[in-house]
Amino acid sequence: MRWLAVCAAVFAFGVVMFGAFVRLSNAGLSCPDWPTCYGQVTWPHHEQAVARADAAFPDRPYEATKAWREQVHRFLAGTLGVLVLALAMIAAGRPRWARVAVILGAVFAAGGVSLYMRGEHAWSSLLAVVAIALPLAAAIRLRSPGAWRIAVLALAVIIFQAMLGMWTVTLLLKPIVVMGHLLGGITTFALLAYAALRFAGIGAPDARHAPLRRWIVLGIVLLVGQIALGGWTSSNYAALACGTGPDAFPKCLGQWMPPTDFKEGFVLWRGIGVNYEGGVLDMAARSAIQIAHRFGALVVFIYLMWLGHRVARRGLRLAGAAIGTVLVAQVLLGISNVHFGLPLPVATAHNGVAALLLFTLLATLARTQPQTDDAPMRSPESGR
Repeated sequence: MRWLAVCAAVFAFGVVMFGAFVRLSNAGLSCPDWPTCYGQVTWPHHEQAVARADAAFPDRPYEATKAWREQVHRFLAGTLGVLVLALAMIAAGRPRWARVAVILGAVFAAGGVSLYMRGEHAWSSLLAVVAIALPLAAAIRLRSPGAWRIAVLALAVIIFQAMLGMWTVTLLLKPIVVMGHLLGGITTFALLAYAALRFAGIGAPDARHAPLRRWIVLGIVLLVGQIALGGWTSSNYAALACGTGPDAFPKCLGQWMPPTDFKEGFVLWRGIGVNYEGGVLDMAARSAIQIAHRFGALVVFIYLMWLGHRVARRGLRLAGAAIGTVLVAQVLLGISNVHFGLPLPVATAHNGVAALLLFTLLATLARTQPQTDDAPMRSPESGR
């Protein structure tokens, strides 16, 4: 159980990183259908297959350098789904109803994908809702310790994450869906990472660090909000709205307050049928998003630096140092993105370090919890 949770968490981090690579290399629509790629399980390789692909999707010509990225990302996400399913099966424990709920959730999810491929979208959506509800209900009803329930909850989250991946393609990179897909990946990683930490026995021998919990939780909430704002910035192609080079930071377009349109920049829903690849907002709206992201980063930076200092002073010096170090690295990566014009390795690393920063907060939170609450040998319903 312990090692499976660790493997799933590490694999989830890799999927988040690769997903960022796909998105930032503008390969999100390189496979115009889902879950196949131009009607194939992998992607077109031969000239005849490419010709058929171009004929079937004349508005989306095949690009060999991009299609493999999107489809490999789907394979990785599917592999992660299998790992999470195995973890949820073990975490469900002895109650037959819990295991049945987990199994049926997986079966309904697979059935929903099959129906979607046959064009029966209404029935597919219904099965997907049931597939999410079953493990979610099991996670709520289980009387097992927190980490065991989190492992079951992760299955519901990753099924919903698969739906977001489908909508990302079918709704043509709609910003609210792309942002939700990013948050879904981060949430999956966070749940698996926290479960792995607790299964590994990370915790406190006493309650002396308990007063830190509320401050750490607040830090997690602020960070997740900032990650969402970063996803909104990326999905609206606003990362370079303030330009590049010396005039892009700390100023924006060489000004402390350039023309902005916050109202237009934060319209969450714009209808269906619009292709959002490349963005649809004008420069004033994009600048507003970029400036909001910067102010959010400033708030998070100040709070987490204070939190790291407070954590260190309460005896968790390594945790405090980790928070501060990863936080500074993240800020430097963000500035480098703007200054150097969003280089792909730096932009991808910016996503990965955000996940690592979240992990440092989760690890610190785990250190404030009672040590034996979630140990694998303590599940009252599993008998182990």
